[in-house]
Amino acid sequence: MCNDVAGMARKYELKKRAERQQETRQRIAEAALALHSEQGPLRTTISAIADRAGVQRHTVYSHFPDELSLYMACSGVFAESNPVPAADALRAISDPKERLRAGLADLYQWFEGGEHLIAHLVREMGDDPVSQEVFELRQGAHLRALHAALADGVVGGRGHARARTAAALDLALDFQTWQTLTRGSGLSRDQAVEVMVRAVRCAGRT
Repeated sequence: MCNDVAGMARKYELKKRAERQQETRQRIAEAALALHSEQGPLRTTISAIADRAGVQRHTVYSHFPDELSLYMACSGVFAESNPVPAADALRAISDPKERLRAGLADLYQWFEGGEHLIAHLVREMGDDPVSQEVFELRQGAHLRALHAALADGVVGGRGHARARTAAALDLALDFQTWQTLTRGSGLSRDQAVEVMVRAVRCAGRT
């Protein structure tokens, strides 16, 4: 009986320890995400992450021994709260124009939700291979699938008309285009969507 009680107590303590470790890991990842969104990954130090999370530097390293593991955890927190729009759901919309409109609305909402982090990544990824790798792993395939779903039935024809339409679609899906339209020109999300829907559909016309 005593052995059973001791064994149960040991299992309980191990479970609580694992929960505390997971909570600490989550707190560190959330702190990293907040700092990456505020000042960018390149300007975020381990000391700043530790301070924000309320832990010591060595605790950060014990959970995340390198930048890749830390960035993956950080981007995982971001992906949970700001998932890239699902291409499969858009493909269920048969009309290409309506699919384009719905897809751009979803994408621009995603831009809004992650604006500060995405803005830093756009500026820094060329100088930060780890951020570039993690972005590709987390969002790359989803964004390519979204592009393919919106191009289907919209980018057609051949020659110069096809090239113009493809270029207009690339422009419509670009984060900096969204920033220019909404933050620079003051358009609402719906207005920005309509501008780019018309631009894409007009690009292939002679």
